[in-house]
Amino acid sequence: MRPVNLIPPEERRGEQAPLRTGPLPYILLGALVAVLIGVTAMVLVDNQISKSKSEVAKLEGEDAVASARAQQLVSYTQFRSMSEQRVATVQSLADSRFDWERVMRELALVLPSNVWLVGLTATASPTVSVDGGGGSSGADLRAQAPGPALELNGCASGQEAVAGFVTALKDIDGVTRVGVESSELGEEKEAVSSTEVGANTGLSGDECRTRDFIAKFALVVAFDAAPVPTEESAESAVSAPVESAESASSASSEGSEGE
Repeated sequence: MRPVNLIPPEERRGEQAPLRTGPLPYILLGALVAVLIGVTAMVLVDNQISKSKSEVAKLEGEDAVASARAQQLVSYTQFRSMSEQRVATVQSLADSRFDWERVMRELALVLPSNVWLVGLTATASPTVSVDGGGGSSGADLRAQAPGPALELNGCASGQEAVAGFVTALKDIDGVTRVGVESSELGEEKEAVSSTEVGANTGLSGDECRTRDFIAKFALVVAFDAAPVPTEESAESAVSAPVESAESASSASSEGSEGE
């Protein structure tokens, strides 16, 4: 006969116990895997956060060191900035002024012996007005020169001497052009003494022709390449009559000898 097991299936043990099946074991296994993945992810994120915090702390320390070092160098930075500002100021002042001393020195070197000046006006800009100037008549030519210029009034022993003086003026450093406002010969006059020459000329530039061969001229010497000064540098204007009684007397005596 075939044996029959009368023990209920749920109470059986050993090999004869039935296998338990259903979704519950799989659900539990999935839950355990999910928990394991979550814990692993949390550990990795925590490690990354810790590493980032460490890097932030390191960078903050380096920033503090750099800030302290920069603070120590602030004085040098301020000194350099102040130095650059002063250099720029000096350069600006140098560019806005004109070296009249050099021009006067070179003018004295190129002035021929047969030419004498009775009036000289030096201005840095045509807008500058000079009180008590040398009686220059080159206002139109001066207005055409935007930069520094010389206005010269005087006399020479002939038109050729005036032309030679114009050529000599071009040798002055910085001169770009020389304009001739006028150049006229005087009328024949009787010889006068040197005292009368001084009295007649008055050292004012009004009249310096004492012989018919003497030419009276008015010139404008322009320095177009020089920087145009601002209104604040208008003090660059210089005006002075030229003491020329002795020169006029000398030229007059030379003219008399030539006759």
